[in-house]
Amino acid sequence: MSAVVRPSERRLLAMRPADLDAVLEIERAVYEFPWTRGNFSDSMHAGYDMRVLMTPEGRAGYFLAMFGADEMHLLNLTVAPPEQGRGHARYMLDALCALARRHRASQLWLEVRESNERAAALYERYGFRRVGMRQGYYPAAGGTREHAVVMSLALDAGAGP
Repeated sequence: MSAVVRPSERRLLAMRPADLDAVLEIERAVYEFPWTRGNFSDSMHAGYDMRVLMTPEGRAGYFLAMFGADEMHLLNLTVAPPEQGRGHARYMLDALCALARRHRASQLWLEVRESNERAAALYERYGFRRVGMRQGYYPAAGGTREHAVVMSLALDAGAGP
């Protein structure tokens, strides 16, 4: 595992169209079925909260979230392979929770592939609970579909993970 990066060495910036090439490179390196440029562009045009994680090495990851009613939905949180294991995902989750609280959200929701045990374990360590399953949610090899585990985190205004 690589060393954890100090918070002063990283920052989250609003994702801009100029970030999309680097974001897509990370997305394609991590996922067998990556989001497309159109997915990111549509999210940007829809006004979703989109952040790029910057470190001294450059873009290390990103997240996209959608606010609605009194909930925030995490759509995508990804860390570049060489940057994994350095505390970046937790750093982005902390920022996302703070953002959700500013929106006065009471819950943070996400889906994670059933096979993505590493991500599910990270979310559970963070405090998310498994609350359901979406059948056939994700595309999978051979034209099949994979289930998604639905997870939720209660956001108390005064408390935080």
